Amino acid sequence: MCNLYNITTSQEAIRQWTRALRDSLGNLEPSIDIYPNQPGPVVRNAPDGTRELANLLWGMPTPIERVKGKADYGTTNIRNPQYGHWQQYLGVENRCVVPLTSFAEPSPTPGDKDPDTGIQKNYWFALNEARPLFFFAGLWTRWQGVRKVKDGPGEFELYGFLTTRPNALIAPIHEKAMPVILTTQEETETWLTAPWSQARHLQRTAADDALVIVDKPATQIKFPPQAPQAPVQGSLF
Repeated sequence: MCNLYNITTSQEAIRQWTRALRDSLGNLEPSIDIYPNQPGPVVRNAPDGTRELANLLWGMPTPIERVKGKADYGTTNIRNPQYGHWQQYLGVENRCVVPLTSFAEPSPTPGDKDPDTGIQKNYWFALNEARPLFFFAGLWTRWQGVRKVKDGPGEFELYGFLTTRPNALIAPIHEKAMPVILTTQEETETWLTAPWSQARHLQRTAADDALVIVDKPATQIKFPPQAPQAPVQGSLF
């Protein structure tokens, strides 16, 4: 399950690709790693109908029967949108696309530590060595609840993205799933505007040659100081 990705691109590139008419993101760092339960940029259909580039918190509301403890740290990856809990988020008003240039999956070998970070080694995937922009097919919502016990209840805007069966490149590293990737403007437009009966077909395994393994981003040379300390749930249901 993908719980780390990197964006090394510009806001202008994201806006041009998605035809976003409003940008409430602030300043996007030249290269940034995104972790669960932390803010990340998405392009969404905003409540007023405007296509907007905005900063939301990564991790959709978890089905209540799967929340453990007093806080819902969020569900980052959504495998089965047919599951009853996710049905409420499948309309165009709750769809978004998540920009990225590479994403990580942890090494399946126990104790395979990265010498720079001191944590489990990650394999990084991109469209090619140049790491061009592409997108995850995502969902977003407004939510009230507890994300961190020490902070208490609050109001949040949350996002997550869909996963599907892994292709031949990813399966040896993560045998259960890979993110749903969108690599053309036509695909992102379909995801943001088409009825679910059409958009659902984008939840498919990427071609075996759609991605390559690349070196980790420069942002990974040192252990990230704000990496999440609480476990974050993924979704295989």
